[in-house]
Amino acid sequence: MAEAADAAVGGSFDRLADDPVELAIIESEEVFAGRVWSIRRETFELGGAPIVREFMDHTGAVGVLALDEHDRALLIKQYRHPVRMRDWEIPAGLLDVAGEDPLAAAQRELAEEAELEASEWAVLADFATSPGGSDEVIRVYLARGLRARPEAFDREDEEAELETRWVPLDECVDAVLERRVHNGPLAIAVLAAHAVRGRGWRGLGEADAPWPSRTAPVRGASAP
Repeated sequence: MAEAADAAVGGSFDRLADDPVELAIIESEEVFAGRVWSIRRETFELGGAPIVREFMDHTGAVGVLALDEHDRALLIKQYRHPVRMRDWEIPAGLLDVAGEDPLAAAQRELAEEAELEASEWAVLADFATSPGGSDEVIRVYLARGLRARPEAFDREDEEAELETRWVPLDECVDAVLERRVHNGPLAIAVLAAHAVRGRGWRGLGEADAPWPSRTAPVRGASAP
């Protein structure tokens, strides 16, 4: 009871944080290779017993919440076939270029999808999209000091009909809380930005902050 009381008032326990765990991987195999990502089956040992799980083997991704001097966010809308919806999102993209720095990838996505560049960059949030079924992790950056890029980019597939809109941050938060928008990175980005803004923008991470949750294990190797 004393420990529970301490936890309730933020007492003796360590600061809330996820714990990285290294388990013995007995077997790891790619069971489906897709155009963008794959499905992997791994057998690992937990509590002295083997467990088999299948999950999406993902490259990881970055997103950008671009805010102008009036605290308006640049949002994009495009068709997403799995959910049969044209949803509102923040500029984002896969980390599918070997060796590319996440910040450079975010800057590239902002240029390609929004035709913008920014002079101020900070880390807003790191999160795992679906840790029970995917190893995808996303880093969301806050970009400010925006200016238009002189050149336009050719867009293909879903991006060919991409729509953009500047939306006040408070209005974005209302849309999330009223369940009118459903994109996960958008929701996390605007709620985090709203919270950090209320703290005078204290709590943002450096643009080149370490990203330990993206340190993926070597796949395809079995335990000896």
